[in-house]
Amino acid sequence: MEAKSTFPCARERLEMELREIKENPPTHISFGPLSDDDVFKCQGIIMGPIGTPFEGGIFHLSIQFPSDYPFSPPEVKFLTKIYHPNVNEDGKIDINIGEQWTPALTTETLLLSISSMLTYPILEHAENAISVLYLNHYQRYNAIAREWTQKYAMSGFVSISPDAQSLHSPDAQSLHLEVAKLSIG
Repeated sequence: MEAKSTFPCARERLEMELREIKENPPTHISFGPLSDDDVFKCQGIIMGPIGTPFEGGIFHLSIQFPSDYPFSPPEVKFLTKIYHPNVNEDGKIDINIGEQWTPALTTETLLLSISSMLTYPILEHAENAISVLYLNHYQRYNAIAREWTQKYAMSGFVSISPDAQSLHSPDAQSLHLEVAKLSIG
C-alpha cells in the first residue's frame, strides 16, 4: 500500500522522475518501483564504477520515499553486501543525506552521488573498521572490497539481504535487461 502523502506533489514528483529516467536512462544507474501500486517503495541499481574494487559489480539498493518527498530525502540502503567505509553491515549508508538534501535534488542525482561515493569514500563520515583499513592499509582494503564484489555482486546471481525481493543478475547482458526493465516500468 502506498504511503499517504502529506504533500500532494510527492507522487507526481516521483512519477515525473520515473518518466525522466525512462526517457534518458543514465549509463550506470537505474531505479523503479517494486510494484505499480506503490511508487514510494523502489529498488535502485548501481553498476560498480570502473577502476574501483567494485568494478563489474551490480549493486541493488532499497529506496523508501517519505510522504513529504521531495522536501525530505529518501532512505537508501544497499541490499547487495558491499565492503565500503560509508556502508554499515546492514547496508545503511553512513552519511547524513539530509544535511545536503534540497527539494531540487532528484533520485537520479542521489544515486549518482552514491555511485561517486564508491570511487571517493567520504571519510569524515566513516567511523567503522573498514575506514581504518582504508586509511592505513589501502591495498588490503582494496583486496577485501574486490573479494566481496566478486562474491556478492558478480556471482551467478546477486546476493542480497534476506528482507529484499528475490533478484538475480547472471551476467552483464542481464544487467542491461534488468536496468531496462526498471527504466521502462
